[in-house]
Amino acid sequence: MKHIVLGTAGHVDHGKTALVKALTNIDTDRLKEEKERGITIELGFASFKLDEELIVGIVDVPGHEKFVKNMVAGAAGIDLVVMVIAADEGIMPQTREHLDICQLLGIKYGLVALTKTDIVEDEWLDLVTDDIHHFLRGTFLEGAPVIPLSAITGNGLEAFVEALKSIAISAEEKRHSDFLRLPVDRVFTMRGFGTVVTGTLISGTVRTGDTVVILPSDTRTKVRGIQIHNKSSVFADAGYRTAINFQGVEKAAINRGDVVTHQGIFEPSQRMDVYIRHLPHSKKKLKHRAPVRFHTGTTEIMSRVILLDRKELAPGEEAYGQILLETPTIGISQDRFVLRSYSPVTTIGGGEIIDPVAVKIKKFSDPALLEFMKLHRGSKEEKTKIILDRSGIRGISISRLATRTGIRLSDQNHIIEDMLAKKEAILIDKEERRAITASVYKKLIDQMLVIIRDYHKKHPLKKGLAKEELRIRLGNDVHQKLFSRALNDLETGKVLITDKDILYDASHNVNLDGELGSLKEKILDMYKKSGLTPPSTKEVIENFENQNKECRNVLNVLLNEGLLVKLNEDMIFSKQSLESLRADYKEMLLREGKSSPSDFKEMTGLSRKYIIPLMEFYDKNNLTIRVGNQRVLRESEKK
Repeated sequence: MKHIVLGTAGHVDHGKTALVKALTNIDTDRLKEEKERGITIELGFASFKLDEELIVGIVDVPGHEKFVKNMVAGAAGIDLVVMVIAADEGIMPQTREHLDICQLLGIKYGLVALTKTDIVEDEWLDLVTDDIHHFLRGTFLEGAPVIPLSAITGNGLEAFVEALKSIAISAEEKRHSDFLRLPVDRVFTMRGFGTVVTGTLISGTVRTGDTVVILPSDTRTKVRGIQIHNKSSVFADAGYRTAINFQGVEKAAINRGDVVTHQGIFEPSQRMDVYIRHLPHSKKKLKHRAPVRFHTGTTEIMSRVILLDRKELAPGEEAYGQILLETPTIGISQDRFVLRSYSPVTTIGGGEIIDPVAVKIKKFSDPALLEFMKLHRGSKEEKTKIILDRSGIRGISISRLATRTGIRLSDQNHIIEDMLAKKEAILIDKEERRAITASVYKKLIDQMLVIIRDYHKKHPLKKGLAKEELRIRLGNDVHQKLFSRALNDLETGKVLITDKDILYDASHNVNLDGELGSLKEKILDMYKKSGLTPPSTKEVIENFENQNKECRNVLNVLLNEGLLVKLNEDMIFSKQSLESLRADYKEMLLREGKSSPSDFKEMTGLSRKYIIPLMEFYDKNNLTIRVGNQRVLRESEKK
């Protein structure tokens, strides 16, 4: 079954609500003030069946100039429009403004209802009809049916329904993406149910029990119930006028303009790359940084226009630019928007979002403008490459990438798979399906090497840099899995070497010349001469006055080179002494078969201070194994 969303448009008091009531028997003016004043203030909703295979959801919008922002909110998800023009007044200011808005929002289908024909003469009706055809030239409604009717007498309604049915059958439903997206146009509470929102489900599917998120506030909740055209349902699909009842969310937490979606798909933003169209009949030039009212979906946000290649945009001109928003919102590439002036409030233009999550760009930058052109008119592959590059080292999930390119998810996946196969992109997280470009990955590798090599220059006596310190220096944007992969690739390629948690360049050697070389020989000689009763670290350092720092650094070098061996924090031996003792210890064990601490003491003449650490050292180094209070040779050492 096909679902079409029909929106009304037209000047105040031209009969939009009366037409809806005549078609559906539903009065969409529900507010007391609306009934008292006889005009529509808020959005109204109704539905009816055109036939067994076609259901029409209707959004009735206000026509008064003070409520145009409500009209824009209502027009956000419609598939076709009925432009309502009263026969007694003809084309009026909001007729023109509503038509501009529909054009800017990219609506392609519609027809004209020429209402109140019961109060005008036939000759006047012919004149108004000619005027309407002339008015619609060059618009999406050029050549559309103009149906004279009266909602009061019913004359012409049958012809109107037939014309509507013909257009609705041929109309292509607007479905912007694969992802759940319901822009909220109404929030209220219902006794026994709690908070309810309504909107046109412009893409995706929602089901009862789904966990959803309300953006930009990032309010997470569960779907308690769903209604479509006032009937309960377990799900709603794209194209439905939908009401959703939430679990545990206060009405105050949701506003018109918020979007119901699934977690992890959209990223709220306060800056968007856009293609701007300034309406030809606007009275003023649109200046750089001009304050405007930005309408997309059902939201209105105070914003500023940022022009990239000029200081102002004349009426009728088009240009690339950015929208800087006072508060964050979400969007998808190729979404339409409307711009209204700050004061007096009139519709002055609109356009198309080309990247909903943009960054500040330098004015008059030719490379930036070329990027904008490719994002707007380029191939799917070009758009994907640009957004991946813009995502930098953080990378981007494939689903979020699709929202920023405007490419269907299935196509986006194919493009990424092709890039992975060609090694033009790298998947840094299989679970999240997060990717970066190969060029960004190479920059990360280069940055890691620069940091480590710079560390070697600044600390020539140190072996290398701790892994965690390197990760911190790279910044929080580097995903842990990406960091681990980069390290693995550098180690596999033998560019870096890892010793426990220390990283160093494979070509790095600690060379001590001059005074430091002399100090190294003196310290090593001290340990060699002291044999199995070495001095403490403190004693060694005190032996070289005014060279404390250099002495510590040289000790580290000797330990890293393996010429000295640390048994504990204050017990260091020369490698030569330990190897000599090892040979004597092994000979004794081969002769005696076992050794106790007292046997070890008798062999070495050492005190218990040294005996236990040394025996444990040879245990750890696979010479001996402890059996009770005795040590015996490991099997591998008996040969």
